[in-house]
Amino acid sequence: MPIISNAIRTRWAEGKPVTNGWLSIGNIFTAEIVAGQGYDAVTVDMQHGMMGFDVALQMLVAIRAAGPVPLVRVPRLEPGIIGKVLDAGALGVICPMINTVEEVRQLVSYTKYPPLGERSSGPARAALLYEAPYDKFANREILVFAMIETQAAFDALADIAAVPGLDGLYIGPSDLTLALTNGRLAPGFDREEPEVVAAIRTIIDTAHAAGIKCALHTGSSAYAAKGVAWGADLVTLLNDSRMLAAAAAESVKSFHTALAGSRA
Repeated sequence: MPIISNAIRTRWAEGKPVTNGWLSIGNIFTAEIVAGQGYDAVTVDMQHGMMGFDVALQMLVAIRAAGPVPLVRVPRLEPGIIGKVLDAGALGVICPMINTVEEVRQLVSYTKYPPLGERSSGPARAALLYEAPYDKFANREILVFAMIETQAAFDALADIAAVPGLDGLYIGPSDLTLALTNGRLAPGFDREEPEVVAAIRTIIDTAHAAGIKCALHTGSSAYAAKGVAWGADLVTLLNDSRMLAAAAAESVKSFHTALAGSRA
């Protein structure tokens, strides 16, 4: 049976936060593993992730089979790649490095069919997955997130959040920290500096004041829970490459600890 609604929207309507997995390794097997762990949504990262479109398509197939809502962070604000990942079955787009109201209007336009936008019709895979007529489904259900990670975007926050058709703001804490502190603080997730925390909470509050949602990228489950307490509607947990590195490092550490114990 074709999917007739976006499960993320359903969770939000029920007042529940959304957990989001993050894929930076371009591989269908790792996508399948992560997507099977109970996330509400899983994002394929085509901006900083190690994959092109052909591999991203395979990863979207694996996510769909496992059940989470498939999202894509596109490399940039460009209509070709945005339309292509939506045609491939993504139910939401996260667009990085948004700076102005006009860029948000363009982003919304690239994700919507006329009369709401200028997306070209040719939903090769998506038309087979979702409710017909697909153009009506897409205009109603596809999620559009603008990343807030620059000084310009932060300065125009209220105006950006008010653009019709935008579903949410997505906080990128690494670039945001670099931008707001003019490079004084190193990039990274899970910020504790009062000035950065204040900025994160301002973005969340501004999104809600405009009647839209806010997502927060995090580096740990504990910080994600803190983000939800601040009001974040979607939280991205540690990505696949960092989880793999952490598990591998812990395995090696445990081995050396056990070896030292056995020698003793």
